[in-house]
Amino acid sequence: MTSPDPASRPRQGSLQQALTEERAYHDTCRDALAAMVGRAREQVVIGEDAAASGADAEVLGYWLRSWAKELRESPEGPLFFGRLDFASASPASSRHAGMSYHIGRRRITRDAAAPPLVVDWRAPVSRAFYQASARDPQGVAVRRRFGWAPGSRSDSADLTGLEDEHLTGECLTPGGPGGPEPGSRILTAEIERPRIGPMRDIAATIQPEQDDLVRADLTVSLCVQGAPGTGKTAVGLHRAAYLLYTHPQRIRRDGLLVLGPNRMFLSYIAEVLPALGETGVRQSTVLDEIARHPVTGEDDERAAVLKHDARMAEVLRRALYARIAPPTGPLVVPDGSYRWRVPEDDLRRIVEDVRAEEPPYGTGRERVRTRVVRLVQLQAERRSGPRPDSWVRRVSRSRPVGAYLDAVWPRVRPEEVVAGLLGDPGALATAADGVLDADEQKAVSWTRPPRSPRSARWSAADLVLLDEVAGLVEHPEGYGHVVVDEAQDLSPMECRAIARRAAFGSLTVLGDLAQGTTPWAARSWPALLAHLGKPDAEFVPLTTGYRVPAAVVRLSNRLLHRLDVRVPEARSLRPGGEVRLRHGHDLLAMAVDAVRDALADGAGSGSVGVIAADADVVRLRKALDAAGVPYAGPDGPGAHGTRVTVLGAGAAKGLEYDHVVAVEPAAIAAAEARGLARLYVVLTRAVSRLDVVHERPLPPGLATADR
Repeated sequence: MTSPDPASRPRQGSLQQALTEERAYHDTCRDALAAMVGRAREQVVIGEDAAASGADAEVLGYWLRSWAKELRESPEGPLFFGRLDFASASPASSRHAGMSYHIGRRRITRDAAAPPLVVDWRAPVSRAFYQASARDPQGVAVRRRFGWAPGSRSDSADLTGLEDEHLTGECLTPGGPGGPEPGSRILTAEIERPRIGPMRDIAATIQPEQDDLVRADLTVSLCVQGAPGTGKTAVGLHRAAYLLYTHPQRIRRDGLLVLGPNRMFLSYIAEVLPALGETGVRQSTVLDEIARHPVTGEDDERAAVLKHDARMAEVLRRALYARIAPPTGPLVVPDGSYRWRVPEDDLRRIVEDVRAEEPPYGTGRERVRTRVVRLVQLQAERRSGPRPDSWVRRVSRSRPVGAYLDAVWPRVRPEEVVAGLLGDPGALATAADGVLDADEQKAVSWTRPPRSPRSARWSAADLVLLDEVAGLVEHPEGYGHVVVDEAQDLSPMECRAIARRAAFGSLTVLGDLAQGTTPWAARSWPALLAHLGKPDAEFVPLTTGYRVPAAVVRLSNRLLHRLDVRVPEARSLRPGGEVRLRHGHDLLAMAVDAVRDALADGAGSGSVGVIAADADVVRLRKALDAAGVPYAGPDGPGAHGTRVTVLGAGAAKGLEYDHVVAVEPAAIAAAEARGLARLYVVLTRAVSRLDVVHERPLPPGLATADR
């Protein structure tokens, strides 16, 4: 709401009166939004009949249809979550003095020329909602927060409460003047509200340090080291939404990519950006981005680690450029009754010059073609004058020129290079000389080479190698901005794949070194940022948790000191929480009891995550089946509507549950080389209560926990 008229603000009076007025205002906003949707539909029809050139009409029609679709598919829910009342006279807010603004997830207005009824949370004026304080009110007299019933679908009756924080002595809203409240009950309730299903946006609860990151400039690459529960994933997604709002043409032209660790994680975050009004963002995994073939092969751990090593980039580069050969004689190009001859020395100089320029391999081939044809053209023009473009094209496509190119700079497919390297010990020894030792070369070699690249069974690590070669042959299409979550688990070669796609854009890198679980997980951010091509990215640590309660943080911090990384301890602003350690001799029975107790807690609400070592998931599900406890798998039907989800520890990263039942920590820790880090991930998925169920002794660190 934007209003220069003080009479339009809620008058002094009771809380009930203020609620009644705000509900009426919400009805007004809802009617205005419906009218916006109707106008968008009309404009699509009008735009289709508009007189314009073909290209202009197509662009206009696409924009109008996209806008109408975006409005039509906006998720239902409250249209505003906050309000700002600026003081009538303040040098800090001269533009907004005496004004009131309702803040929501999208801009709502009666018509394009009218002041907005609701201001988008990303608008410059909205920043004061997140940043203003009693110490620095930024011209704000009163900040109001609205409490809505969980699951509200934009019914004004669901507005259940409001809360005013007076930042200056001037009072514009009910409640009377006074200092800032010690804490917002509405804000706390929203942060701690039980969650079932996909991740929600945090537009109503963004904290000042998060807001600084969200509103960072497009040209800035950020690296956020975020402890569990600090909201780093939400920060990255909200930054994506903010950049789409502030740079719509550039981002939509160049694209915005969100990379997650797996498809389950992407499913979990899928509804955040649409809830913020952004539907055109590609959300993917690194493997999906680079997959030229389905994964049908498998590497042992040592081979996979080596293939993900940055040294392989040099090996592949050598293997590719080893295909270039010096010319072995002159080039003769027939042209009617003439024969144009290019000497061998000139041809060799062209190849050497292009190699020195270090273009992509495919570009280099075309540069050689162009320069050879240019020498032929100069000879022809010295004899009989300028040649038309058609003559140049004919010479470029002539058989002698093509044969020469195939001899000195052959056309190549990435599959040929990688298969020729891994399937031929001699070729690998030449390319890897001084880079990989003999044992390492043997580890990455294919024991049974395929008959041809077409019949190769490509592993996930092989796809990374293929993408590296493809990037050497031709630069891939880039993005204007890339958000990379769980980045600590990326290998150097995966980082290089991302860097190629963000060469001319910026990055938001999100992760937690303590949660690194892959064999190649990063131990420090500078090394990983260098592989991502952004060594100068701004580094920001987030250590204050808003979701994970203090009791869970204290327990998980016991493991932190035993992980091979240096990160600050997490701390929680949420006091309390509950941790229960259950020890006995019937693990499955104890786990079933813990799940039943979790379902009984919370008055029938809240999600329950039952997390075990991957190898134990099947028998844990059978035990729950036998006990008649309904559950869903992480990707199974009902995963977003069933309170209980059973999953392996390997799939838990990035997710959260109100109540976590961690089954046999010792098995989780022993299942892999970085098992303690995996256990740290499992424990920190709990945002309210944590049950640790075990038969075996607890791992070091946890064993000293109070019971």
